[in-house]
Amino acid sequence: MQTAFAALADPTRQQIVELLAGTLELPAGRIAESFPSLTRAAVSRHLRLLEDAGLLSVRAQAQQRLYRLEPGPLAELDAWLDRYRSMWARKVDALKRHVEDAR
Repeated sequence: MQTAFAALADPTRQQIVELLAGTLELPAGRIAESFPSLTRAAVSRHLRLLEDAGLLSVRAQAQQRLYRLEPGPLAELDAWLDRYRSMWARKVDALKRHVEDAR
């Protein structure tokens, strides 16, 4: 889980995950096109880090490398965050009651 958190700490890697969340898989070149301010080598390093963290899988197809989002590490993060959702929900509910009582 720490590896996934570290990988997702970078905004570019977050954008790559968001990009792949909307599709089954994308070739590396197409992902790189989504980041015109970065070199292909820089995007490749981001992809490698996400792959090493288990967030992406890659397969070769002819000359292309196709990347796909792996839901497992994200599910682990979601389960960990779920413990805190209820705490925040209680705090928001209490705030709502306080505001309504103040009216």
